Parts: sequence; structure tokens; C-alpha cells
Amino acid sequence: MSRRLENIKPERVFYYFEEISKIPRCSFHEEKISNYLAEFGKRQGLETIQDESLNVIIRKPGTPGYENSPTVILQGHMDMVCEKEDSYEHDFSKDPLDLKVEGDFLSAEGTTLGADNGIAVAMCLAILESKDISHPPLEVLITSNEESGMDGAKGLDPKNINGKILINIDSEEEGKALVSCAGGERDLVTIPIQWQSLDNKEDYMMYSIKTSGLQGGHSGMEIDKGRGNANKIIARVLAFIKNECDFKLASIEGGSKTNAIPRNGLALVALQREDEESFLREVKKLEGQIQNELKVADPDFELAVEKVKNKVEKVFTDDSFNRVIAALTLIPTGVQSMSMDMEGLVESSNNMGIVKTKDDAVTIESAIRSSHQSLKANISMKIRIIANMVNGKWESHGAYPAWELKEKSDIRNIFKKVYKEQFGKELEIAAIHAGLECGLFAEKFGGGIDMISFGPNMYGVHSPQEKLSISSTQRTYELLSNVLKEIK
Repeated sequence: MSRRLENIKPERVFYYFEEISKIPRCSFHEEKISNYLAEFGKRQGLETIQDESLNVIIRKPGTPGYENSPTVILQGHMDMVCEKEDSYEHDFSKDPLDLKVEGDFLSAEGTTLGADNGIAVAMCLAILESKDISHPPLEVLITSNEESGMDGAKGLDPKNINGKILINIDSEEEGKALVSCAGGERDLVTIPIQWQSLDNKEDYMMYSIKTSGLQGGHSGMEIDKGRGNANKIIARVLAFIKNECDFKLASIEGGSKTNAIPRNGLALVALQREDEESFLREVKKLEGQIQNELKVADPDFELAVEKVKNKVEKVFTDDSFNRVIAALTLIPTGVQSMSMDMEGLVESSNNMGIVKTKDDAVTIESAIRSSHQSLKANISMKIRIIANMVNGKWESHGAYPAWELKEKSDIRNIFKKVYKEQFGKELEIAAIHAGLECGLFAEKFGGGIDMISFGPNMYGVHSPQEKLSISSTQRTYELLSNVLKEIK
């Protein structure tokens, strides 16, 4: 059977990327990919550990001449953010990704590609398999559920890790090495709702209001791009229309991942026939206003309004509607502060990622990020106060620490030296607003661990537009091989 990525270099890296692209690996559903990785290690005759959190650790001795060199941890995560286009039929629990190559770019038809962080896994497997790459003793650590709470890193037993140098392969810009990242947490607001029956429901018309054309993206990497948040847009539209015509809200939904800027929002409303004209007019006016605001960041944004044939039996009471819209309007979203220490670095942000209507409540899930614990706590406090104002419940989970800059770093110096020799220019050293597991590793392993993060060029991560540069992957893999050769 022919392979989509056959003869694309580095061949073994893309061989394994294609292999893992056949295996389900959405966050919280990593059993099959974890088993695959554990079986791979055993087939290679290497010491392999698969722990209760589904993390996989594979140890490989140093090559001749490197037996007594310091042990290096190569680290990535096995899960991926599973997002797809609305119209595309794909079941992430069983369907392989439909990989496609267009020029220098690798992507997946209709879905996220999972290069975040599948390319790290593929590089690690290629190195573990290799017979011709010189390297020190290796501990390949592939963690589970990084994308939705870093549960694998949290559940990792530090006794299973011996290395004091860690190379994280989970950044997305070639030529830039990361040495610090933001911490974060997830906040959940639950707003109890009451329902009412529609009197004379035959007099009501049902309409759906839906966002389309939003790019979405990674809530850390793209939060400063000014892209539209579907949940905020739907709430805004409902709030303004309510001033002009009477309608009843039957449901509101949006987003699917807290760490992805929501692209899709949907509200179902009931209105009487005499309000139809003003309703459609107001939606069109708001669409034009928002299109003008997003003409640069999200030029394809549209509001799709459709008449729905099915009638609903119940709708929100006015009090429930007001409390839900108040929360959606007031909860802060987007960049909250910029760093004064590092130009262009987002310091703190919040992403209102998921809104759901349930039987007795509307839930709002957000992802908070900050370089400072105090600012993260301040955003969380604001969300908690808003929850109290609307008689809702607030809770926080999935907290992870920031990775603080280490003044002295041998692995950073090695990367800078090798990069300059390979490319004839300086390696950029930077911090990132997105969360990396390095913060947890620093906390878990203590200050003695020396870490750096790097990776090839990726674009549109956490969205169906995700793509990976093939040539950048080749250069990045060569850089990693040369760095390992230097650690003797």
C-alpha cells in the first residue's frame, strides 16, 4: 500500500508521523497511541515504562563514545487538539487523518493535523530507531493529555526520570528557542437556568444564528491576533437584538476546546411573526459592524441566519437569559496585559473557549494564562465575582505553573553554538505566552534540570487550517541531531 508521505525527508520522521496519524489520540482518549508507543519501545529492545497516566518513557543507551555523557530527556506529548470543519465528515475516535502535501506544507483534509505535538513524537521515534545518529544516553518522555490540563506531566513520577537536561520539542517557530512560558488554569462558571413553555407556540418562528468564517487558533499563540471569539460575538448579537425586538432564547452553544479560540457559535431563538423583519434587519446590521471590526483579523466572518422548521417546547425565562448574557458579556476575553519586560510578549490573557446549554444550566469554560501567578489569580477573581453576580457557581481546575527564566543554561549555550554553526546566524532566545510542560517539570524535578524548547514552523495550530512546513521539519531534525552529537 502506497504511503502519502513516502520519500519526504527526513523519511523516518515522516514515516512515523504517518503511522501515528492513523491512531486516535484526542486528549483524554490516548490509550491506543500510548500502547503503540510502549510496544514500539519494546520491539526496539529498549527499556520502556508505561505509567498509570499513560505516559511512556523509553530509554536508549548512548552510542559508542557517549556512554558516560549526561542523560538527555527528549520530550513531547502524544495527544492532539481534535477540531474539524463543520461540513467535514470525520470521526476522531476511529478515522485516520487524511494527510495531504501541498508544496512545502503538510496538512490534513478538513481537520487539525496534530503536528502539535505529533512531530515531536515522530522525531523521537526516528532517533530511538536510528543506528547512525551519535547521541548521549536518552530518555524519551511522551506525556499524555497535555492539551487539556497537562495531566500526564502532573501524574509523572519523578523517580522514573534520571536526566538533568530536557529538550522539549513543542514550540512552533523555527529559529526561536523558548526558555520561559506562561502558567495557566481552567475556570468553569455554571449558571442555573429556568425554563418556560411557549404560549401559543404555533405563533412563534424558530431561527438559528451561527458564526462562520472565523479562523480561531491556539489560545496562547494567536490570542494577540485580534481574532473574533464566536462565544463573545453570539452573546453580543443576542444582547443588542433584545433591545430592538422580543425573542426567546432556546439554546446557546460555542467552541469545543478551552485552549482553542472558538470559531463556531450557535444560538436558537423563537420570535413572533411581527418581529421577524426587525430581527433580520438587526442581525444584518450587527453582522456588518462586526465584519468591519474584523476585516483584517478575520476577513471571512459572517453571520448565518436560518429559519428552523422544528419547534421547541421550552425557552429560557427572561431572568435566565439576562443572567447568561451578562456573564458572557462581562467575562474578560483576549489579551489582558502585555509584558513590560519583553517587547511583544503577552503577559496575561483569558480565552472563553466553550459555552454549553444543559438541562438545568449554561456552562462557560475559560482558559487563563499568565506569566505571573498574581495576574492569573486576578483574572480568576474577576470571573468568580461575575459568577456570583449572576447567581452562578465558579470552580477552577487544571492549574499549571509558569516556567521561569533560568539565568545560566548549558543546553541553551549548546543550542546557540550549534545553530550558529549550522545556519550562520544567531538563534533567537524567547519566552512564550502559551503553556508548556516545562513549568511542571521545573516544579517536579527541582531547579537542577536544564531545559529548552524548540520546534519546526507550524501555522494555524488548534484549527483545521493547521499546517507544518516540511523543509523546516528537516532543518529542525538536523539541528536536534547535531545538538545531541555535541553533548558528550
